Amino acid sequence: MTRAHQHPLGKILDSRIAIIDGAMGTTIRTYGMTEADIRGERFKDSKKELLNNGDIFSLTKPEMIGDIHRRFLEAGADIIETNTFGATSITQSEFFVDDPRERGGRKDPAFYQKVIDDPFLGTVAWDINEQSARQCRELADRIGTATSRQRFVAGAIGPLTVSLSNSPDADDPGFRVVTFDQVKAAYAQQVRALMAGGVDLLLIETIFDSLNAKAALVATREVFDKEGKELPVMISAAVGRGGETMISAQTTEAFWNAVRHVKPLSVGLNCSLGPDLMYPFLEELSEKADVAISCYPNAGLPNPLSETGFDLGPQDMARYLGDFGRGGLINIAGGCCGNTPEHIAAIAKALEGQPPRKFDPANSEESYAGQIESPA
Repeated sequence: MTRAHQHPLGKILDSRIAIIDGAMGTTIRTYGMTEADIRGERFKDSKKELLNNGDIFSLTKPEMIGDIHRRFLEAGADIIETNTFGATSITQSEFFVDDPRERGGRKDPAFYQKVIDDPFLGTVAWDINEQSARQCRELADRIGTATSRQRFVAGAIGPLTVSLSNSPDADDPGFRVVTFDQVKAAYAQQVRALMAGGVDLLLIETIFDSLNAKAALVATREVFDKEGKELPVMISAAVGRGGETMISAQTTEAFWNAVRHVKPLSVGLNCSLGPDLMYPFLEELSEKADVAISCYPNAGLPNPLSETGFDLGPQDMARYLGDFGRGGLINIAGGCCGNTPEHIAAIAKALEGQPPRKFDPANSEESYAGQIESPA
C-alpha cells in the first residue's frame, strides 16, 4: 500500500513564486577560460576545438562550475540546473567525431547509430551528467542547510543538434538524419545518469522540436519504469515571434496539448526572443495549462557590444519578470541566455512577496511527474 505525497517544490509553488537560476554559458564566459582550460588532462589530445562545449567544464574545471552554482544559489535561486544542456552522446559527437559531410558523405541514421554505440561518447555523456548532478546536489544541500531553505536540483535536458521533425535536405523532405529510437536512447542514458547523480527533478528545456521532446519524455517514462523510481518533470519550450516552437512550428496551445498527458510539475517558456516579446504567449499558456507555469527568458536579443552579450541588464529583467508576476502568469521565474547571478538576484527581489499564479495542484499530483510515492 502506498500513499502519494506532493513534492516539496510543489508545496512551494502553492505559496510563492520559485526562482530558477540563470545562464551557465553566459556566466562561464566571464571567467575567461581558454581551450587549454576546458581540455584539461582528460581531453588534451582531442582533435577538435572544445571551448564551445561548456558541459565539459563539469569534468575539467569543476571548481569554476561549482562557483557559478554557488553564486546562483546565493542570488536566491530555489532551483539550480545541472551543467548538462548538451550532455547526450548525440550532441557530444559534434565535438569529438569527424563530420562525414567534409568528405562528401552525409549524416544519417547509420552515422548516428555508431554515435549511440560509441563507448567513448557514452562514457563522456554519462560522466558529465552524473558528476554535474552530484556537484549540484552537494551545493544545494549545503547552502540549503546553511540558509534553512530547501534548494532543488533540476537535471537539465536540452535540445539536440538534430531534428526528428524536419529534413536537412530540401530535395528529400522525407529524409531524417536520426531515428526516434536513437534520440530516445541518447536521452535515456542522460536521464539515468542524472538520476544516479541525485537530481530532484528533470527539466526538458529549450524545446525547438516537439518530436525530439516527445522522445525525451518517452525515454524518461521508460527509465522511471525500469528503475522503479519517479521524479517530477518540468517542460519548457522556446518560441518564435508567432509563438510557435522554432523547428516543429507548434503554437503555444498546440505544444501544451502535445505534452499535457504527461501532467508535468510545470510547463513554460524559456530562451526565445526576450521577455518583451514573450508576454502574449506566456499569457496564452497560463490560460490553457492546469499545472504550474515557468518562465526564464533570454536577457533580450544577442548584442556583442554588451557586457553579457545580450541587451537587458538585471533591472530590465527584474522589471519584465515583475510584470509577469503582477499579471498572475507565473509560478517559477528566472533567466536564460544573458542572465548572470546579478540578473537572478534582481529578479528574485522583484518577485519577493508577489503571489504565485493560481492553479489546481491536484491535477498535477495525479501523475508520475508530480508526485513521490512513499510507504504508508
